[in-house]
Amino acid sequence: MNITHFLTQVAILAAGGIVTVVAAYFLIKNDIQNYFRFKSLETNKDNRASLFPLRLQAHERLIVFIERINPANLLVRLHQQGIGIRELQNLVLNEIKAEYQHNITQQLYVDSVSWNVVRKLKDDTIAMINNVVQGLPETASGVDLSKKVLQHMSGIEENPYELTINLLKKDIHQLF
Repeated sequence: MNITHFLTQVAILAAGGIVTVVAAYFLIKNDIQNYFRFKSLETNKDNRASLFPLRLQAHERLIVFIERINPANLLVRLHQQGIGIRELQNLVLNEIKAEYQHNITQQLYVDSVSWNVVRKLKDDTIAMINNVVQGLPETASGVDLSKKVLQHMSGIEENPYELTINLLKKDIHQLF
């Protein structure tokens, strides 16, 4: 047997095999792509299903956070008999910051607009407490601070704490 004849036969068979594989690939190419597309959709659906409880819990925790930093609740919870204005201010600011730090990871599971509103509400609450303290004399008591903050809150047309909770509720309803 001639080596040239043998190599020619091998080349013809190899070319035929390559043509067959390429033809088969183009025939089932769409099926392969559809398979991987459906697999990725299933994975995304599974991921969304597993994220749902976390997103719901994040909204719940942020609503609790908002309720806890609401001055009407916060001042009643932290007020102590005979406390001075600076002591109450420090207690309130530390409580707000601690609550925020405790819930900071919830931003992973809520809409960025909602998170920004929650963060702004926290910042506005801190600013409001500081502004009220600046407007009161150094000899004022914690009761004076509480009264002034609650008077300020009653003068606001739309309660920002309720508005923020309503925004989070709308986000929750979009999840369903």
